[in-house]
Amino acid sequence: MMSVETLLLFIPACFALNLAPGPNNLLSVSNATRYGFWTASGAGVGRQLAFAGMIAIAAAGLATVLQTSILLFYVIKVIGAVYLFYLAFQLWRASPTADEGHGAIAAKQNIHALARQEFFVAVGNPKAILIFTAFLPQFVDLSKPAGPQFAILGLLFLGLECFAIAAYAYIGSHLRSWFAEPERQRVFNRICASLLGVAGIGLLAARKSTAGS
Repeated sequence: MMSVETLLLFIPACFALNLAPGPNNLLSVSNATRYGFWTASGAGVGRQLAFAGMIAIAAAGLATVLQTSILLFYVIKVIGAVYLFYLAFQLWRASPTADEGHGAIAAKQNIHALARQEFFVAVGNPKAILIFTAFLPQFVDLSKPAGPQFAILGLLFLGLECFAIAAYAYIGSHLRSWFAEPERQRVFNRICASLLGVAGIGLLAARKSTAGS
């Protein structure tokens, strides 16, 4: 079992990471403005699956491969950046949805695709697994078995991530009525597309020595 003191330190720090603006949280806002709160929240499952895999990798110690392999780091980084550019391009060209009923139908048809987007955006960012590698171990007591501690920390992280997904989806859903006008929605889509593009550039510019900070 982990000490109460450790958990009291971990939870606020972890929640700050969960709530930090980033490509996945930006997707939640964008998806909620187009498809609604529940669809954007459901799409967050894709991100959760990616994070769960990263936590398992970190717990197994396999993340040291990513830390020591410069080539692998840059390959993942470039793939992740290219995918963000692709999403930005698609969002920039997206046609605004003026009819609310049509939007509901589109939401049902696209939730799996949106979940895949969330998954690949998370997987395509090597900084995420390096954060798990650098952040989670700080709260592990080496005098006790590490596996159960990683499990507790990982479950807490994923639970807090649910709140973050819901929070960003809630923000997006409340912006939805304001963006019901097609021209406003087009402008917002292009703002989000631009931010995703900037995130892609930032990912390409990230240096391996600072990626875990």
